[in-house]
Amino acid sequence: MNKQKKNQKKQYNFMAYRRFAVIISAVLILISLASLAIRGLDLGVDFTGGSVIEVGYPSTANVDEIRATLEKAGYDASVQSFGSDKDILIRLAPDNDSGNKDNISQKVLEVLQKHTAGVEMRRVEFVGPQIGDELRDQGGIAMLLALAGILIYVTLRFEFRFSVGSVVALLHDVVITLGFFSVIGIEFDLTILAAILAIIGYSLNDTIVVFDRVRENFLKIRKATTEESINTSINQTLARTIVTSLTTLLVLFALFFFGGEIIHGFALAMIIGVVIGTYSSIYVASSSLLMMGVTREALLPPIPDEESEEIEQMP
Repeated sequence: MNKQKKNQKKQYNFMAYRRFAVIISAVLILISLASLAIRGLDLGVDFTGGSVIEVGYPSTANVDEIRATLEKAGYDASVQSFGSDKDILIRLAPDNDSGNKDNISQKVLEVLQKHTAGVEMRRVEFVGPQIGDELRDQGGIAMLLALAGILIYVTLRFEFRFSVGSVVALLHDVVITLGFFSVIGIEFDLTILAAILAIIGYSLNDTIVVFDRVRENFLKIRKATTEESINTSINQTLARTIVTSLTTLLVLFALFFFGGEIIHGFALAMIIGVVIGTYSSIYVASSSLLMMGVTREALLPPIPDEESEEIEQMP
């Protein structure tokens, strides 16, 4: 008995703060939606089309001077350091002059070499605007199909209201992550889109673990209320959730700081997604079950017709 009382004292009453959590989530979602509607996403060349030119300098490169040099030459370019202070990545919007498209990288290199001797071309990529539009549309379709598949899967495995709760949590995670990139103004490319899809999978896995324990406790702890059962389930899966999130974050931080510029956006998106996904599996998904009035009776197996008739005939 004493051990049971000690274990009960260690439990945290997460559901007591669910209204506060709903307010925080609502504020973050409103900020995200407002930023997405007003500023939108800073789409990269993968989606808008254009040229990506990587150049190497013999010594430390001044990004502001390079940007000013290209502007004077008539190029509207995005310039940033890439990996080291000697490597520069230049992104150019699609050129309407198809004749100039093939040698635009060489012209940019000549402009830079006139300003600084020893500049070398490292890499050139070109994405047509039509391909960029197709990638953007296909990425959006992939995200919608993933959410639809999750809705069907959770409905078949649990109950429809559980599927609604899981999709609400996933939309919560995706919108806030996209809003973060919109507010900060970080370029949104294919690697970040891949991270968004990975976040959907990660967050769903965490939510399913909690939901599975909720279903078990609904049937085991028969005298407990719905809120008590959900709270107990979150506490029982808390250690697993924390360990999984921390180990994942360790890898992501290593990628963020040491993985290079190419994977920087992917790692940042995953870090935001893991933090928000862990929070949503505890509060958003679980709170949605209470809001929709999920009860233990909804998960009980249906009584066969013969047994129900016998129950009705009993005095």
